[in-house]
Amino acid sequence: MSQFTNEDEALLQSMLRQLLQSVKDKITGAPSVECAEEILLHLEETDENFHNYEFVKYLRQYINNTLGPVIEEESEKCTSIQNQTEVSGYDTLVQHVTKKTRESKHYRDMVHALKNVMMVVVESLINKFEEDRMCNKELDSKTKKKCQSDYYTDNCSDSDSSFNQSYTFMSQEQLQLLVEKLDPIQPKEVRQEALQMLCLAPPSDVLNSECWPNLRKHLMMSLSDPDAVFSEKVLRFYAKTFSSSPFNMTREVYTSLAQHLELYFLSGEYSLHISSGLDVSSADVNHILKKVRLLNEYQKEAPSSWIRYPEKYMEEIVESTLSLLSVKHDPNHPASSDFLSPIYFLALLDIKAVWFKRWTHAHYSRTVILRLLEKKYKSLINAAVQQCLDYFEFCKAAVSKTSRVNDFSQQHSYNEQTFFYTGSDLQYICFVHSLCLLGRLLIYKQGRNLFPVQLKNKKDCVSLTDLLVLFTQLIYYSPSYSKEALTAHTGCAADCLYTDAVMDALLDPLRSLLNGTEVYINCPETTLIDVADILARIAAAEDGLSVLLYGGNKNSAKENSPTAVHVIVQFTKKLLHDDISLLSGSELLQVVKGAFIFVCRQMYRTCEGLQMLIPYGLHESIGEAWKKASSLSERATGADSKSSISLDSKNVSLWEETLLDALLNFSATPKGLFLLHSTEAMSDCVSFMFNSLSKKHQQTNEREEFGNGVIVAQMATTPAAAVALQSSGFIKAFVAELWALLECGKDDVRLTQPKSTPVDPIDQSCQKTFLYLINLLTYPAVFELLSKQDIPNKPMYSHREVPTDIISIIDRIIILNSEAKIHSLFNYEQSHVFGLRLLNVLCCELNTLLLLETQYKVSEVLLTAQEENVTEASEGPGDFIIDSLSVERNHVLVRINLIGGPRERILPSRALDKGSDPYPWPMFSSFPLPKCYLAEAPRKDDFGQDKDLDKLLSILQNPGEQTEWAEICRTQFCKIMKTRPDIISGAILAELIEKFVLRLSESQSNCYFSMGRYKATDAGMKKESLSSVQQLGIEMTVRYGKYLNLLKEHAENELCSVLMNCEQFLKQQQRTVVSSLRCLQGRYAGYDWFASSVFLIMSGDGEKTLTFLQRFSHLLVSAFLWIPRLHMSMHLPITTVESGIHPVYFCSAHYIEMLLKAELPLVFAAFHMSGFTPSQICLQWITQCFWNYMDWSEICHYIATCIFLGPDYQVYMCISVFRHLQQDILKHTEAQDLQVFLKEEALHGFRVSDYLGYMESLELTYRPALLKDMRNIGVQNT
Repeated sequence: MSQFTNEDEALLQSMLRQLLQSVKDKITGAPSVECAEEILLHLEETDENFHNYEFVKYLRQYINNTLGPVIEEESEKCTSIQNQTEVSGYDTLVQHVTKKTRESKHYRDMVHALKNVMMVVVESLINKFEEDRMCNKELDSKTKKKCQSDYYTDNCSDSDSSFNQSYTFMSQEQLQLLVEKLDPIQPKEVRQEALQMLCLAPPSDVLNSECWPNLRKHLMMSLSDPDAVFSEKVLRFYAKTFSSSPFNMTREVYTSLAQHLELYFLSGEYSLHISSGLDVSSADVNHILKKVRLLNEYQKEAPSSWIRYPEKYMEEIVESTLSLLSVKHDPNHPASSDFLSPIYFLALLDIKAVWFKRWTHAHYSRTVILRLLEKKYKSLINAAVQQCLDYFEFCKAAVSKTSRVNDFSQQHSYNEQTFFYTGSDLQYICFVHSLCLLGRLLIYKQGRNLFPVQLKNKKDCVSLTDLLVLFTQLIYYSPSYSKEALTAHTGCAADCLYTDAVMDALLDPLRSLLNGTEVYINCPETTLIDVADILARIAAAEDGLSVLLYGGNKNSAKENSPTAVHVIVQFTKKLLHDDISLLSGSELLQVVKGAFIFVCRQMYRTCEGLQMLIPYGLHESIGEAWKKASSLSERATGADSKSSISLDSKNVSLWEETLLDALLNFSATPKGLFLLHSTEAMSDCVSFMFNSLSKKHQQTNEREEFGNGVIVAQMATTPAAAVALQSSGFIKAFVAELWALLECGKDDVRLTQPKSTPVDPIDQSCQKTFLYLINLLTYPAVFELLSKQDIPNKPMYSHREVPTDIISIIDRIIILNSEAKIHSLFNYEQSHVFGLRLLNVLCCELNTLLLLETQYKVSEVLLTAQEENVTEASEGPGDFIIDSLSVERNHVLVRINLIGGPRERILPSRALDKGSDPYPWPMFSSFPLPKCYLAEAPRKDDFGQDKDLDKLLSILQNPGEQTEWAEICRTQFCKIMKTRPDIISGAILAELIEKFVLRLSESQSNCYFSMGRYKATDAGMKKESLSSVQQLGIEMTVRYGKYLNLLKEHAENELCSVLMNCEQFLKQQQRTVVSSLRCLQGRYAGYDWFASSVFLIMSGDGEKTLTFLQRFSHLLVSAFLWIPRLHMSMHLPITTVESGIHPVYFCSAHYIEMLLKAELPLVFAAFHMSGFTPSQICLQWITQCFWNYMDWSEICHYIATCIFLGPDYQVYMCISVFRHLQQDILKHTEAQDLQVFLKEEALHGFRVSDYLGYMESLELTYRPALLKDMRNIGVQNT
């Protein structure tokens, strides 16, 4: 059917005519040819009868008959090979068949035949249309003969319409004749005839002609012609010119129309007044609106074109517009204030000032507009401000008259379909337009520079702050106020919103509601929701948060005027307790509560914000509200179990989720997580988070990285939250996703080609999951999840057996000690490298290393694997095979069996070098390690006499009656640390801290903890009574001490005795706790790294070490340096003990994050972007006393600094480390491996003495708050 007959042509012509007749209205209403073409191209989308047209049915049948056999043939071919190979380059059968069909000869022939026949059909239709037009044309025969030879009818597709419109091309003489005929002095019939001929001429010819200036004058006068029909035709000429001419020509028409309107409004003919209202059904008003609407439509379109033309063209349009809008009566005129100016008409048509928004969007036009406003048309800004002030006064007057806010809310609820606008309606419409215009100005600095403005009826200027205060007050008075002007752009917020005056205006009604005084708020629920939204946006910005917390001037906050945060949190608590009478019984009460909880959430998600909110116990109020909602939800679920869920139960469920989300966000900070534990909602919050992530993952196939990444990292640092992550199914789902990436792939993904071979040790697709796993596996989490858990070690593993927990991951990809495990992996090498890299990071946390080594014999497994990875040799042992796995194992073995700082141990590289010897590091399959991995032991320097040191020792030896002896000692210590830090080591250091602690412990005022005396004894104590973790820790400590030349033989027994006695005398101060947490079921879960450090400082003298520790345990600093000191301690509240959270986390680590944000904002942002937390790595550093991160000399200086200068120096020390690492942190954040860097890398080049001055500066700012919080660790609910 590729050929068409004459009958087919006739049939197609008939059907095409029918189609065009059906869509005639749509096409003729199009403003241009391009629009008409777009309508036809998208007809199927817009016309519901599209598939019922005969023409469409005919084409569909023709295509089916022609291409049907081709499609069937290709489908059968694909089906026959579907189970054998994949179709290269195509995901679906449809795509392949479509491609083959379009490449076929049948398709080419069909397109060619259709094109030929449609050309004939369309040509016939055009000829027919032309004949009809000529026959029906009713013109004078003489005029027809005269014009017959003068014009050429153009029916090509370039015309304004492709169907039935023609242009008459005229010479300059003919155009000049038309201009003369359009002169207002000519008879009406002559002018009408001339206008009709003008409409047939191409607009571009008219505008480019020499006679355009005169024609422009005549057209402007014709627009005011008393004959409405004639002036309407002139307006149509303007509209046609706008739609079919380039910008450089249409500007002439626009300025002409604007000038006409300006003259009209200033003329005596115009006499409309605001007070009389406006009847838009009136012919005169309707005609004005048409003209203004034509201007407005062009205003909205012009910005898309004017950048391509000289700036003067755009400036002409802008100036003519501003000149028109500035029209007003003479101020001395009695009705000047009642004058219905052009801006009212523009506001009626574009109430949100979209035209101004588009004009100011680009810098190109914005600069011109703002310059003209400043120099010539500032009266426009004055009028807009005056309009807002007048409306505000009107609102206040209405409230005063009615004394009821709700009555006033009906003032502007006019019917949108009305044909008559009252004076109040017009004022309100102009107010909204002015508001949007001013709001747009506030976004830009140059726009804000237009203020202050001077109004005629006000003595004082109206400043930016005054304007924002006005906007704020309008929120409460006006029912329809849009908050967009107040929160239009965060860039202007610092100049506009962040002032005490604006905050006071925003919060004054809240203060009144708190105090129980009468306050007028229109639509209180929706208004308060809008206010909460504004406050939340302010709190989301750093500067805004600072204003809410500390006021506009942080350094001079008023004592007697509480800052915004206090008002907001008190109001939120009252809302939660249903103590706001204005809102009692409101259906939107829960929405209002949720909105203000969200404002508080924006604040307590930050450390500084939480500090301000803690005294109000907001977490307790939200927790109580959640418990109530949870019980209501359970009752509603039970009642609706056999019926459809009611709207009330859905609302209760939504309210419960809102409260859980609010509680969950407390865990964004260390102290917030501690507070969350006290609400007993931890498990529910984690379950809610997991369910929310699962829903989002299903919808977008992505995990929220930043927000919840930080929350998970915080939770993993505490035992209770880690258990909740496990019980909620979070860890199971995460492990399954990890396994899918490493091994199986996802079942719902159809693979059309094999995955590329990974070139990195950890493939890019697994990198994020690897980092997430590192965040998750801190020691508290590892202990809760792995303690006393045996490796499965099954005899057989299925390829489809997916791990479900952490122990399964360790079993399947780390401890590969059987052929069954190796053969169960699809990607053995890739997965095992992933596991070894994970093991390497985990073992950087020494407590985790001890746990894994004692429970799973990790070193033994790795050594065995190395021993088996050798070449076969006829004589003697074979050579180690160097591959990715053996290199990784070698690195891990050296790391986990050597203790030392950056200059004390040498770790082998995990990358091969170029050259003949790609891997120069010796491998081994048994201990001891090759000596090349041990750096040269530090020498004991013989320091000479030092006056400052002698002075310090003499004061410590005999402080006498000096009351300030401790402060003198601290000053002297700092002086020595800055000048000769190396002298504070060895026996000198031991003597210094021993005597200083002795003197402090002798004074009751310096003793934070009180306790009875303990007498050390070895009776009944055996090494076997220590846990396997402690025993291995002792071996590692002694090995390190011997390397440092600090310990001699039998030091191991001395250290055993110290640790056992420490355990005994600390046990005397412990509570009996019944808990499901494993860390609270007996002795301290980890190893005592601080006691071991003191043992090394005392050169292995057990008696001196124990005596020192007993005295040291009286001091506050012991709570933060000596982690086991407060294990299940009676000195802590029972709720703190039951949480399993150490004060180092909820106090020190909390302040580390707070100070980091203030002092090193780039570093803090880097942590946030990485989904990692400073508190997690700092807790690791502090717990193991910086072992493996600092050299021994720096560890000694860290301990001495904290003992001499105070426990808050622990916080300053960590901030100093981050400052030292700032550039590295930023670099590794960009490389997306910050967690790995911070955990694996030692602190190269960091010296405590270099940063002591910086730490002293931090002390001056932060010590009062820090020490106060540290001293309050024994207070309930801190």
